[in-house]
Amino acid sequence: MIDLLKKGILTGIGIGLMTKDKIEDYAKKAAKEAELTEDESRKLADELLKHSDEAKKQIEKKVNDEVKKVVDKLGVATQEDLKKIQKQLDKLQSSLNKKIKK
Repeated sequence: MIDLLKKGILTGIGIGLMTKDKIEDYAKKAAKEAELTEDESRKLADELLKHSDEAKKQIEKKVNDEVKKVVDKLGVATQEDLKKIQKQLDKLQSSLNKKIKK
């Protein structure tokens, strides 16, 4: 019964987008309706929170991957690229300053 309940919640609701408080509230309501014990209710809430965190991480990774693909396609400089250029400019400026002082 609990597994069926969890599957329904996870597939029927965008659990990755729910807040901790909403997940806990929903778990309490679902546990009450399914007549779960307090321990089962707590386990359900913990598992839902765990799945929510995993879903959020997966969503974040997918978004980051897609953004990186778009940036690469557009040929836009990344922060890392700009930092490398800044280091090279600093090095050149330092070298020029040394030559000017001589």
